[in-house]
Amino acid sequence: MTVYDIASTLPSIEVLRERGKALAVLERIIDCGEPRYAYTRQWGDDEAAVMDNGSGDEWTVVFTAAGAFIRAFAHESAMSPYRDPDHELWAGLLDGIPAVFRPLIEEPAFGDEEGRFVATAVLWRLSDDDRWHVGEGITFPSPPGPHGDNAPDGTDLLGILLDDIVDRYVEFAEDYYEIEVDPGVIEHVVTHRPLTDVVVRALNPEATVARLREDTAAIGYPILAV
Repeated sequence: MTVYDIASTLPSIEVLRERGKALAVLERIIDCGEPRYAYTRQWGDDEAAVMDNGSGDEWTVVFTAAGAFIRAFAHESAMSPYRDPDHELWAGLLDGIPAVFRPLIEEPAFGDEEGRFVATAVLWRLSDDDRWHVGEGITFPSPPGPHGDNAPDGTDLLGILLDDIVDRYVEFAEDYYEIEVDPGVIEHVVTHRPLTDVVVRALNPEATVARLREDTAAIGYPILAV
């Protein structure tokens, strides 16, 4: 998998936004500490879905008035700027990016200590586009791993956002939280049906809709059922 594969399989901007919110809600239900997935409607003047695994891998989807911009960083990727003494981006990563997204390249949250943009994959889509775009002519290094089945640019981190998000989250919860979850419950949240205590407690027996009301309102999840 590379950024080209992800670009051809990611959903529309609005579907991606809803999936980002759903992941954040699922994480707030299961883990009220430091969730892996989050969503903010106050990312400056924009909104953003965020993933941070706490080990140096992260991605952010920034939703702007012009469209959406995705920046991913896999710290062990051979395409990391840190492979180079000058911290140069991998060739072609930003080729063709529209001027409207250029300010995000200067975003401090995406930079190193010296303010240089750090990423191993970048995608973008304008509001009136019919597809996602990436830099043209990127030449990828050989994939890491003994079987060559990992993404050389870390775009496998974005796989949770694809159409099989329910199955992927079930697998993630079993591996990361060591819990078994009902796919039907995950689908309930992914499809943005109002939360109920039955759904919430199926994921976390100690959670309630009342306790989650403030968090879900901040995320922009639908009004909760009582």
